[in-house]
Amino acid sequence: MRRWWVLALLLLALVGLQVKLWWGEGGLGEARALDVRVGAQRAENARLQQRNDALSAEVEDLKSGEAAVEDRARSELGMIKPGETFYRVVEPAKAGAQRVEQPQDAPAPEPRR
Repeated sequence: MRRWWVLALLLLALVGLQVKLWWGEGGLGEARALDVRVGAQRAENARLQQRNDALSAEVEDLKSGEAAVEDRARSELGMIKPGETFYRVVEPAKAGAQRVEQPQDAPAPEPRR
């Protein structure tokens, strides 16, 4: 009879441990959810690391040479060197585009005599 009590107690402990393993706090379900979060955070970290590397390369380029500064001044500020000629290419207006009219409150030009 004593053996049955020991066996029942061991079986009850086993069931309790299994319940804690599968559904308890810190169990397998929670571990899986944390694995998913870790994977998402690693992907985000990799994306941010690429961005940081690109920014670091740009900073080094700006510090080391005039070519990068010149390129940036040309593209972002529209600057040109002395002696250069600036040309702006304008696309022709489409046939269906409406003409811009003068505002209503502006005085009309006087006719020539």
